[in-house]
Amino acid sequence: MAHPSNEGLDPALRRLIGVILLGGIMGILDGSMIAVAADTLVKDFDTSLSAVSWVSTSYLLALTVSIPVTTWAVDRFGGRRLWLLGLVIFLAGSISSGLAWNIGSLIAFRVLQGLGAGLLDPLMLTLLARSAGPSRIGRVMGLMGVVGSSGPVFGPVIGGFILQGVSWRWMFLVNVPIGLLALVLALRVIPDDKPTGEQPVSKLDTVGVALIGPGVAAAVLTLSQYAERTEFSAWQVLVPLVAAVVLLGAYAVHALRERTTQPLIDLRLFASRSFSASVTVGALVGLATFASLFALPLYYQQVRGHDTFASALLLAPLGVGSALSMPLTGRLSDKVGSRTLVMCGGAVATLSALAFTQLSADTSQVWTAVVAFTIGLGLGSVGAPTIASLYRTLPPHLVPQGSTVLYMLNQLGAAIGIALVALLVQSAGSGDALGGFRHAYWGVTGALVLALIAATQLPGRPKPQESDGGTPQEQHADVNSDVTVDLHSHADSAVGSDIRSAEAPASLAAQGDTL
Repeated sequence: MAHPSNEGLDPALRRLIGVILLGGIMGILDGSMIAVAADTLVKDFDTSLSAVSWVSTSYLLALTVSIPVTTWAVDRFGGRRLWLLGLVIFLAGSISSGLAWNIGSLIAFRVLQGLGAGLLDPLMLTLLARSAGPSRIGRVMGLMGVVGSSGPVFGPVIGGFILQGVSWRWMFLVNVPIGLLALVLALRVIPDDKPTGEQPVSKLDTVGVALIGPGVAAAVLTLSQYAERTEFSAWQVLVPLVAAVVLLGAYAVHALRERTTQPLIDLRLFASRSFSASVTVGALVGLATFASLFALPLYYQQVRGHDTFASALLLAPLGVGSALSMPLTGRLSDKVGSRTLVMCGGAVATLSALAFTQLSADTSQVWTAVVAFTIGLGLGSVGAPTIASLYRTLPPHLVPQGSTVLYMLNQLGAAIGIALVALLVQSAGSGDALGGFRHAYWGVTGALVLALIAATQLPGRPKPQESDGGTPQEQHADVNSDVTVDLHSHADSAVGSDIRSAEAPASLAAQGDTL
């Protein structure tokens, strides 16, 4: 169905957006709230920064590995039922985390919370993308960006306020009233899309689940163990590294050879330069964003001697910058494409990260706030156009697969970003917090340079006449030029389709015209 580009957001769509974003904001706030509590948890549990980093990392990993199953389950059970289930699981994880008795139990309960978020996060994109259509996807992603950016704005402030007056446990228990309200509204607003059974649903790729989840977890565990020991030859580092290589390599072989069951993630999607560029930029932005959320509070607390509330206020400019830029660039991407916006935003973020490598213990706090604002401005200018470009480059039946890969790599990048900060801060030594912070931002700078390189392959400006009709032009301008296999044939291979790869341009163009 085509949606004219000048069509506004109708009331039903606005209600759906509001209810879905209310449910999704809990995880967004939790991610940034817990960042300002790192120093508090180290002291309360008498443990290391590397161990505390797993409070965030375990959540992100659980979220990451559950996302692919969600893509399959949408067709099997329906989006509404999965959304309600995700809310219930997330609430259970929040209550359990608030009652944790040691660092190990907190990490375990954060896994439960992450499993719930793994249902909610990809559903946010899938449900809204289907409702908005390609001509309005930039605007909808911009609105999502405002809510996403509210985490860095309000999360640290709320977290710092909580830590000023009550226990850190309320950082999780505050989700209870929000979650209950989200449940009630979801029952009323989200339409019932229970599968009728008329369309065949492929079997769950259980082999893929068994390989990719532990493989991703082992990769991040390698970084965490190296941060703990700063010795690459230690068996605690080498064992998870070998496990990650073996498991992820085995998944790649399995996914490329699979014929009877649709792979959990179809690696043939990466045959498109535009798609590969979108998810690569998404992963690197996730790394840079969460590395900043984790590193900046440590700088303010350990180097500048501020309490958690003051650190939270000083972190807020990052979120303000992102909140201002995401809706604007998301809307602009509907008209001018993604490449230029992402390149400009990435350049601003890279220069800001480079500026952070030059901070000292007596740098003006006005300057640190300005740099935090500009890095948020840059990252926000990258986020929404990147998401929108992915949805414009895929035919509709591949949107769930695309959102799976995008969210998995974005959250994996976030988990690696946190582990990377813990690694670089601790490798600098306990007496050199400033040196660790600088090392962390050299790492962020390198990641953003890679994002700029990948952004050169994003879709450019859509053709005016096709933009007005709501057709995703990037499929003609960018996808058809570089897709070497027929994505449609591979996506349908599980139900017996046998479409030749030579038909890719016509197949994708026809599918794109149905959006």
